[in-house]
Amino acid sequence: MIPLLQNRNILLGVTGSIAAYKAADLASKLAQAGALVDVVLTQSALQFIAPLTFQSLTGRRAYRDQDLWGSEGHIQHIGLGKKADILVIAPASANTIAKLAYGIANNLLTVTALAVEAPLVIAPAMDGGMYNHPATRHNLKILKDREAVIIGPVEGHLASGLVGIGRMAEPTDIIGEIRLILAQDGPLSGQHVIVTAGGTQEPIDPVRSINNRSSGKQGYAIAQAALDLGAKVTLISAPTALTAPVGVNLINIFTADEMKAAVMTTIPDSDMLIMAAAVADFRPITLAQEKIKRERGIPKIELEATDDILTEVSRQKAQTNNPRIVVGFAAESHNLLKHAQRKLKSKGLDLIVANDITAPDSGFAADTNQVVLIDANEKVTKLPLMSKEEVARKVMERVSDLSANFQ
Repeated sequence: MIPLLQNRNILLGVTGSIAAYKAADLASKLAQAGALVDVVLTQSALQFIAPLTFQSLTGRRAYRDQDLWGSEGHIQHIGLGKKADILVIAPASANTIAKLAYGIANNLLTVTALAVEAPLVIAPAMDGGMYNHPATRHNLKILKDREAVIIGPVEGHLASGLVGIGRMAEPTDIIGEIRLILAQDGPLSGQHVIVTAGGTQEPIDPVRSINNRSSGKQGYAIAQAALDLGAKVTLISAPTALTAPVGVNLINIFTADEMKAAVMTTIPDSDMLIMAAAVADFRPITLAQEKIKRERGIPKIELEATDDILTEVSRQKAQTNNPRIVVGFAAESHNLLKHAQRKLKSKGLDLIVANDITAPDSGFAADTNQVVLIDANEKVTKLPLMSKEEVARKVMERVSDLSANFQ
């Protein structure tokens, strides 16, 4: 379930393309997220996929051209268009794109498109050189000038066996764009949130490093939660196996020094910093220029402390009041509240998120987390075990409340 999408009316148009199977996946994912998905198929789309497929996935009726001429025909397209929070056409064929550009309304989907007052999202899908043809590019430009959002297409293997640009964007990317559009008027609209994520890596030699077990999942979930509240988000990420949320400004880093440089460069233009990354406290004093060989014996690796980023941020905030809100994380193996409260005070934080990394199903690599929130007034809020996406929403809701107090 995605709260931002819950009970939102999403009108999904499906046109004639082999990529119609992706539209089924998109409809399924939107319905699982809590959206109310109405599907309109063109006559050509029926050659690739049946209305029953979408009805089974969404639990709602799927419409086709003959519904325009039935007993409800004179109001069907108006009803569908007026209640839609967003119109998504995926896949969008070159033929339908041309009709949309010039207002040609000769089927249920295109006549409904003229009745829609909500944002329009188009995910083109076509074969060969059709996407790069001047007519298609011109039609897409017309639609962009009308503020339609064009997603894709992407490069890959096409139905004809050719390789090129024409594949429909993936459903997860389309949902990311839908979330961005629906979040535009959220409580953090117009605010810049910086989120750090993942575990930094401190090199020992060209192939080895000192790192930690942070997967970055919690930080990435917080970045998505901030986007869902309408914020502009910069995600500063150490190496992870994750895909960044659609819409973030991603800055990739490796070391603690690089993390510090990225944070200090971006915070003058920010409103909030959510420091979810697991930044190394120590690094080797000397970096070996060649791989350390086993036969040379066990090496002695001397360590030195890395710079404390939150301390630097605290000094900056005292001088410029940017960022206005700073949130830290405390991953502890013992004395959780004591260590978290000490960090909250010593770093001058507005909020700290603390979790016991020894607890089952919580902390590093897990998909769930159990955290305690402590604010500057020492108010302690213990959250139950929940998914990292739910934790992220709770954290950002608290941050949003703190932001409202500054206004």
